[in-house]
Amino acid sequence: MKLSQNAKNALYIGSLCSVAYLAVYVVRNILSAVSPQMIADGSYSTEEIGTISSIYFICYAIGQLCNGVIGDKIKAKYMISTGLLLAGIANALFPMLTATPVLAKIAYGSAGIFLAMIYGPLTKVVAENTDPIYTTRCCLGYTFASFFGSPLAGIMATIFVWQETFFVGSASLIFMSIVCFGGFILYEKKGIVKYGVYQNKEKVQGNIKILFKRQIVKFSLIAIITGIVRTAVVFWLPTYSSQYLGFTPQDSARIFTVMTFIISLNPFIVVFLFERLKRNIDLTILLSFSASCTFFLAVFFIKIPYVNLACLLLAVMGSNGASSMLWSRYCPSLRDTGMVSSVTGFLDFLSYMAAAFSSSVFANAVGVIGWGNLILVWFGLVLCGFLTALPWKKLFSLRVQEQNQAKNAE
Repeated sequence: MKLSQNAKNALYIGSLCSVAYLAVYVVRNILSAVSPQMIADGSYSTEEIGTISSIYFICYAIGQLCNGVIGDKIKAKYMISTGLLLAGIANALFPMLTATPVLAKIAYGSAGIFLAMIYGPLTKVVAENTDPIYTTRCCLGYTFASFFGSPLAGIMATIFVWQETFFVGSASLIFMSIVCFGGFILYEKKGIVKYGVYQNKEKVQGNIKILFKRQIVKFSLIAIITGIVRTAVVFWLPTYSSQYLGFTPQDSARIFTVMTFIISLNPFIVVFLFERLKRNIDLTILLSFSASCTFFLAVFFIKIPYVNLACLLLAVMGSNGASSMLWSRYCPSLRDTGMVSSVTGFLDFLSYMAAAFSSSVFANAVGVIGWGNLILVWFGLVLCGFLTALPWKKLFSLRVQEQNQAKNAE
């Protein structure tokens, strides 16, 4: 089957963006994958790992908020390539500064700020240079890449000692910085990538009013809830496997690799469900949160290690289904507002600020309430997501109609 030029252009853009984003997520997941090693050799305690991860998430979140706005004004080739290069340098410095914890935290936090230069501009360039049907597929590609980064980080953690794992990740970022800069220059020359294609046609109404009309409040809550699950909960998987289920650090790294590899297939499963539900984003999100609630409850009650992990896997995948709809459907749908990068950055800011707070809380809560009760906290989070996804406006309208019909009958 011969591809149209639009399909080819989408394939070129989507491929470059997906590979770049894969490098980002490999590096982002290294700390999680090697944390059992870092704790086992006495380099860091569980609480210190929690603090470092929280610093990273906060820096990443603030970076998303600022860089999202900047990304609507500066060309993607500059934002993305610069972010990858500087993040690679900062990430390489982190394991070299173990003897000076303050500097190590600064380096790791800086890596978070630089990596936050990628996602907003990346989503904007895809949304503005591909047809809607291909936009979703491109977003699906780098959403898959974001999930697939975790198992790759896990594989690296089983091959290298933790310091070497950071160095290999840094090298991949620097390499992709060069590839992205050259790739975008080539795409611009061939007319595949253009800038400023869409302007805000509704600006007279004010940006805030436009976003309220586009359900920004609902999707902000979804960003917060799914951000905690897909980032903070997944971050603690190796430690959870080691401390709660009794696996060795090496086995925990392997379990993390397998689980996150399966999680990486999540976007394709969700899109299949989305298509079966006649492209109904609200229903897809509601069913995703329903599944997540069910399996988190199972995680609490079932203590058999491998069955417990299977239920936890399905619980995370359920929440990630809602997350996939947010990033691959909702954000690109805002392209006609001219604010794709800004809104994506804002939602990612909310997502990672929530993850930063919760990661630190989870680390300290383990010693106070134990892993078992922490699972109930996770269940409570996705239950809030389920309640947020309910069609309250429609339910309220039906209730009013029933009341009116009852009055008329009287």
